[in-house]
Amino acid sequence: MSDLPPIDAEYLLRILLDLLNIPSPTGFAANAIEFVERTMKDFSFLSISQTRKGALVATWDGLENDSPRGLTAHADTLGAMVKEIKPNGRLKMTRIGGFAWNTVEGEGCTVFTSQGESFRGSILLTKASGHVHGSQVNDLKRDDSNIEVRLDARTADADQTHDLGIQVGDFVAFDPRVEIVNGFIRSRHLDDKACVACICAAIKSIHEAGLQPAQTTTFHISNYEEVGHGAASGFPANMAELVAVDMAAVGEGQTSDEFHATLCVKDSGGPYHHGLNQKMRQLAEEFQIPHKVDIYPYYGSDGEAYWRAGGDVAVALIGPGVDASHNYERTHTEALIATTQWLIAYLLR
Repeated sequence: MSDLPPIDAEYLLRILLDLLNIPSPTGFAANAIEFVERTMKDFSFLSISQTRKGALVATWDGLENDSPRGLTAHADTLGAMVKEIKPNGRLKMTRIGGFAWNTVEGEGCTVFTSQGESFRGSILLTKASGHVHGSQVNDLKRDDSNIEVRLDARTADADQTHDLGIQVGDFVAFDPRVEIVNGFIRSRHLDDKACVACICAAIKSIHEAGLQPAQTTTFHISNYEEVGHGAASGFPANMAELVAVDMAAVGEGQTSDEFHATLCVKDSGGPYHHGLNQKMRQLAEEFQIPHKVDIYPYYGSDGEAYWRAGGDVAVALIGPGVDASHNYERTHTEALIATTQWLIAYLLR
């Protein structure tokens, strides 16, 4: 095979935009998982199920089954939960995942109650008005005590907020604010919904070309990655290789950018599997896939979650370059296409 099958970029972006607009903070990702399940059910050749933990697992029979493989990406995102209903009726939060409060200050949000209701609001500093608090707006530390949700509801005390049905433990989802401009996709939660869309597009491309994977492959869409244990289970015992598909970190000191896919050879958990890394490099070079090789200093993946759970497999990590990770993120269509090409090459070889 000299060329890779074509990719339906319009399909890839449509899946991505739909998924980005489904709120799915870790612990509240069921709707996003169900969306991916519906999407994958269009591929009748996949055997699909959900784990008891709520992750999605789909299996595609390969030409051979002597060295089964896995691909994993996650549909859960950063978010928060209600920690306390304050005397002024506003909400104190506890974070879900690793982010700094200043990265979501001023963002719109939705609070989801245990009764199935939802309320809109804004994430604000407790002393947000410059006309009232002066320099405190700049000086106040952005921490759990000084950030709150201002609800778009008539409430001025804790009792009124309780009467709305809002309780401690309700989930808070941050607005993604998706926009596509000049090929750039700007949104929260590209980590890791961009890679879920790439996997779906890779499956579609291979199938429409009348091909199938070289080895039986398990596609694992996890729902607890942002808290460290998303893909710790859910794979077949005989799996030999696992490629985690997650965003590449772009910034000062990094080789990654928004126009390439990246192979991460080491992150905070240590080096990935050298042999599988070499295999991924060779595929990228053979098919002239625009790629970088990088190291991420503050990063962990679902591949490492499986390793820590005792998974005896080779693990590699690839993904599109994403600027301002765990903030208001951005990537480019070229990085998404490159990542999808890499996945196709891996699946077919």
